Amino acid sequence: MQTGTPDGTTTGAPADKLTATPDQDATAPAERAAALDAADPLAHVRDRFLLPEGGVYLDGNSLGALPAAVPPAVEDAVHRQWGTDLIRSWNANGWWDAPVRTGDAIGRLIGAAPGQVVAGDSTSVQLFDTLLAAARLRPGRRLLLTDPDHFPTDQYIADSVGRLLGLEVRRVPAREAAVVLAAEGADVAVAAYAPVDYRTGELHDMAALTAAAHTAGALAHWDLCHAAGALPIELDAIEADFAVGCGYKYLSGGPGAPAFAYVAARHQQAFDHPVTGWHGHAEPFAMSGTYTPADGITRARIGTPPLLSLVALEAALTAYDDVDMAAVRAKSLSLTGFFQECADSLLDGLGFTMATPREPARRGSQVALRHPEAYPLIAALTARGVIGDMRAPDLLRFGFNALYLTHADVLRAVRELRDIASTGAHRAAAHQRRPTVT
Repeated sequence: MQTGTPDGTTTGAPADKLTATPDQDATAPAERAAALDAADPLAHVRDRFLLPEGGVYLDGNSLGALPAAVPPAVEDAVHRQWGTDLIRSWNANGWWDAPVRTGDAIGRLIGAAPGQVVAGDSTSVQLFDTLLAAARLRPGRRLLLTDPDHFPTDQYIADSVGRLLGLEVRRVPAREAAVVLAAEGADVAVAAYAPVDYRTGELHDMAALTAAAHTAGALAHWDLCHAAGALPIELDAIEADFAVGCGYKYLSGGPGAPAFAYVAARHQQAFDHPVTGWHGHAEPFAMSGTYTPADGITRARIGTPPLLSLVALEAALTAYDDVDMAAVRAKSLSLTGFFQECADSLLDGLGFTMATPREPARRGSQVALRHPEAYPLIAALTARGVIGDMRAPDLLRFGFNALYLTHADVLRAVRELRDIASTGAHRAAAHQRRPTVT
C-alpha cells in the first residue's frame, strides 16, 4: 500500500506492516549482532571517531559524529596557522588550494576524477550556482524537472532558478521522471534529483535517470547530501553533469561544514554560473574590474571559504583513508537490513510501519519508521542516549554510518524503542514539548 499522511495525500516509498517471526528466539538477535560485528572488516574504523560513551548515534544522516582527526587539525589551524603564521598561511599552509584539494578528496568517494569537485560554499549556494548554470547550457528549453519529495531547499532554489530564467518548474517524482523525459524531453533543460529520499531512505537509480535525461538532450543534476560517503557513487561512469552535496552528514565535516560542487570536465569550459566571485577569476590578484573565469574547476569557486570549517572537513575525510566504498555499502546494507529484521521481531503490534524499502537495491543508508507519535518517541529515545530524528508528520529516521556503527548499536536502539512504545514512556510531558530543531 502507499504511505498515507493525515490529510489523505501520499508521500514517499510504500510502507508495510512489521511482522514478527513465529516462535522468535529472544536471544537470536543478540547472537546475530555479535556474529556480524565479529566479522566486520570495517570494525577498526570506529576508532577514527570520538563517540560519546554509552550512546548510540543514529543521526549521522543529519550531522556526522566527530572524527578523531578533526580537533588537532582545527587546533593547529587556529593556534599556529592563524595565530602565528597569520596571512602567510594562504601560501605557507595551503589555504588557497584547500577548496580544490578537499574537492579532490571528496571526488574519490563519489567517483569523480581529480579536477571536477570544489568545496567551500554552502549547499544552498552550490545548488543555486550549479542548477542555474546547468539550465543556461540548454537555452530554448522551457522545463526544469525536480522532485516533489526533494528536500525543501532544492525545491525553493529550483523555483528561484525558474523565475530568473523564465522556466516552468515541474515537480515529477523520481520514479516517474523517465516517463516524462521520454514524452516531453525536448522541452526539458535539467532534471534535478537526489539518489536518496531524505525522509524514507528510498534509493533511486542514478544511472538510469541520467541516461533518460541525456537521451532527451537534457542535463542531470544530482543532490548527493544523503548519499556521499554512505554508498558508492560513480559520477564519471554514469556521465552525470552536475552534482552538489554537503560536508556535514556522512562525511562528518562538522556543523555547517562546506558543501561541494561537481562540474563534469566536459562542461567546465562553458560553465557560466551566476555567482561570479573573485576566487573563480583567472587572475584573482590582478584585481581586475571585469570577470574572466579561470580554467577548469577553479572557475566554480566563488568567494573566500570558511577556512576553519574547511580544515575540519579535510581532516574528517581522512576517516575514509584506505576504506573501500564497496565495503561501506556492504556494511550499510547489513546494518539497515538488521534494523528492519529487529523492527519486525521487536516492534510488531506497537503501531509502527516500515517506510523504507526492504529490497537492498532500493535502500540508502537510513531506515524510516512511521508512527503517529513519532516526535515524542524520538524524544524519549534521545533521553535514553539513542539519537535519531523525526520528520513531520510521522517519520522516525535512523541514519547508519558504516564507519562507526555496530550491529549491537542497532539492536540496542530497537530494544529501547520497543520498551518506550510498550510502556508509554514517550507520553511523559517532557517528551511532548517540541524545540525549534526536530
